[in-house]
Amino acid sequence: MRLLKIIPILAFFVFAYSGSANAQCKAFAKKECLPELGPFQHDGNYHAAVLVEGEEAELYKTFYSNMEYRVAIVGEDKLPAIEFKILDSEKNVLYTNKDKDFAKTWDFKLQSSQQLKLVVKVSSFNKPGDTPASGCVAIMFGFKIKK
Repeated sequence: MRLLKIIPILAFFVFAYSGSANAQCKAFAKKECLPELGPFQHDGNYHAAVLVEGEEAELYKTFYSNMEYRVAIVGEDKLPAIEFKILDSEKNVLYTNKDKDFAKTWDFKLQSSQQLKLVVKVSSFNKPGDTPASGCVAIMFGFKIKK
């Protein structure tokens, strides 16, 4: 019977912690990632999550023709390099920052509107038995309308 009382309390702390982590990630995104958009207009969305070394996340986003875009991806300093690649609907890699010394941004324009897949991966350099690092990774998009 005592266990039934403890479970709701534990659930509350787990949800309270995850909400706190999300709020901290959003604050991180605003402070560290938003400036990376530079002269591009932020699209208003904050994409951020706590990731662990070796973990991967995917995000789908529609991009339109006649616009210039910048994608910015920033991870906390305690994380190793953040790799990201952008793929089209046929899984062709349009860009990877792995070939560009893990650049934080990529500027691009598309000939036609399409949905692209963004894959973000936290590199893993830890040795067996080491505790993998974890931290916030923020993804933001900016745009310019071509004249």
